[in-house]
Amino acid sequence: MTSGEREVDPKLLEILVCPLTKQPLEYDAANQELISHKAELAFPIRDGIPIMLADEARKLNDTES
Repeated sequence: MTSGEREVDPKLLEILVCPLTKQPLEYDAANQELISHKAELAFPIRDGIPIMLADEARKLNDTES
């Protein structure tokens, strides 16, 4: 873990779902993102806080989705 990263609470990860599809998310610790395969979006995690806004999410490319 680098200086800008923080652990995300595992209990929080269990209850979070994609705000668009309401499907479970996959935690990508290396990129500090929560992945929604159905919506093809990656939601950033900043300072240990998931940013669950579609406007802030990164569109997944074909190899990631």
